[in-house]
Amino acid sequence: MRIASLLPSATEIICALGLADSLVGVSHECDFPPEVVAHLPKLTRSSLAHGLSSAEIDQAVSQQVGEGHSLYGLDEELLTQLRPDLVVTQELCDVCAVSFSEVKRLAKLLPGNPPVLSLNPPNIEGIFEDVISVARAAGVEGRGEQLVASLRLQLQQVAKSVAGKPTPSVFMMEWLDPPFSAGHWVPEMVQLAGGREVLGRAGEKSQRVTWQQVIAEQPEFIFLIPCGYTQFQAQAEWDTLTKPAGWETIPAVQRGQVYALDANGYCSRPATRVAEGVAVLAGYLHPER
Repeated sequence: MRIASLLPSATEIICALGLADSLVGVSHECDFPPEVVAHLPKLTRSSLAHGLSSAEIDQAVSQQVGEGHSLYGLDEELLTQLRPDLVVTQELCDVCAVSFSEVKRLAKLLPGNPPVLSLNPPNIEGIFEDVISVARAAGVEGRGEQLVASLRLQLQQVAKSVAGKPTPSVFMMEWLDPPFSAGHWVPEMVQLAGGREVLGRAGEKSQRVTWQQVIAEQPEFIFLIPCGYTQFQAQAEWDTLTKPAGWETIPAVQRGQVYALDANGYCSRPATRVAEGVAVLAGYLHPER
């Protein structure tokens, strides 16, 4: 089977299923596993300029979406040449990938009219369901079931290790400027890791919040997980931002418990590394366990 993946989480799932050799093309944002994606044709491109700050990205995204413009372009000619048997994309987030309607339109024009599989996980269980869906579409459903069983075991082991411990309050900051709370599967990750997310809501979209809301919640831990950022990128930009009045009153700040994480690897992408992300969070919240 020849598979075209138009989003990083799908690429990670496909590779975790042992199907790396089936990939014929990926998105420009796919970066894991690096040894797999480095040589593959890139099927998408971003319309945003490089080097923008988080505030500039937020402004550009709001403007383009508000005007009905797509944030991504799809190389239709290249996709046609690659002749995929399966195209994997998503409908979950308007700013994360090429529009689903555009992918469906093009797929109808491709040789063989390949099916388009859309991944839309609202939570961790949804991620597991997507793993099974990808495996089924690729004809390796058994592998999918085995992989999900392994991921469930990992999460159970982490949850067991922190059972009975106090649950510190946590703010997962999914965007830096302006601040956004994290939704979907991230609050579940915090819960499994033995914490309590104070602003994000499980299964719901990320929401813009005010600094007053963050300060009012007095979180004991703050994790910087801006979508699309590595740990280094998140920390570098965070260090340049002016902190709001009252910032110094937050327990997380007073205790030095504000941490940048690799959002791409552990939090933002609904793929198999989310289980590892739960373990990483638990290591910060309950290092003694």
